[in-house]
Amino acid sequence: MSVVQTVLGPVEPEQLGHVQMHEHLLCDLTAYLPDEGTADEITLASYFEARVDRRNRRDLCLDEVETAISELALYRASGGGTLVEATSVGLGRDPVAVQEIAEQSGVNVVMGSGYYVAAFHPPELAEMPEDAIAEEIIHDIRHGVGDTGIRAGVIGEIGLSWPPHPEEVKVLRAAAAAQAETGAALLVHPGRHHAAPAHHLRCVIEAGGDVTRTIMSHVDRTLSDLDGLQELADTGCVLEFDLFGTESSYYPPDPSVDLPNDGMRVAYIKALVAAGHGDSVVIAEDVCRKTQLTRYGGEGYAHILRRVLPLMLARGIPPHVIRQITKATPARLLTLAD
Repeated sequence: MSVVQTVLGPVEPEQLGHVQMHEHLLCDLTAYLPDEGTADEITLASYFEARVDRRNRRDLCLDEVETAISELALYRASGGGTLVEATSVGLGRDPVAVQEIAEQSGVNVVMGSGYYVAAFHPPELAEMPEDAIAEEIIHDIRHGVGDTGIRAGVIGEIGLSWPPHPEEVKVLRAAAAAQAETGAALLVHPGRHHAAPAHHLRCVIEAGGDVTRTIMSHVDRTLSDLDGLQELADTGCVLEFDLFGTESSYYPPDPSVDLPNDGMRVAYIKALVAAGHGDSVVIAEDVCRKTQLTRYGGEGYAHILRRVLPLMLARGIPPHVIRQITKATPARLLTLAD
């Protein structure tokens, strides 16, 4: 039987509805801060600075279960059915809390497995061999995290830097081996360099992974031209435009990156569709900070449903292609043999 594994148990692919393939309900990004940053309350006066400069410790930590429940309720009310909770180990993954959020909100939540970038690795990971990491991921998917019984349904997000840290490559290879064993989709957080996606895909292939079930996330901050996007799509992997709602060109993690706005993202997707890659695109917002939540003045998880999908229609992307991007392709990627 083919099912999608959510934190509340298996569901049929037809029950997913609209899917956003890369979000966070609870996570902690403060390890990115080079120093203490600030811990100011997020107010109307401080919102823009917190959102753009990414130095506010409160902003960089999603840690409110009740807020997550209410934010997901808005997502569901706008037509959202499912989201992938991409928080991996080191980012603050909390299966029990995520299960509660899913149960209270009525949204299908597919949880991730594996490890984020090296700065977030727990110390013991350095001593774990590749096959032990693969076995841990396989256990998360087939049996559940630890003794919780709460099962992951996707591998990732697997975090890589540029150039990649050797421990990150070890984790990626282990994740690809776990993918080969379980058939689960593999969600890759690439290093911030245009050469990173191709490098990471080579690692996946060498370790026995399936490129057609590998999702390259954050392409909208990694590749800045259509030729590069089409070249990546030609490999057979899935391209994830997951920064919808991020409209500022200021990108502190790498000031050389020219971030697109939502209109430019839609234009890239339209061009990929015209080139025959409509079935290799998924979308999301990568909500991972408080200033992205409606409670704190942000766009919330429903931004794609409320604003981006109408924009896609207005820019000439047909309804059946939008259904492919938001429903059919996610269902294909998330479906496992139970």
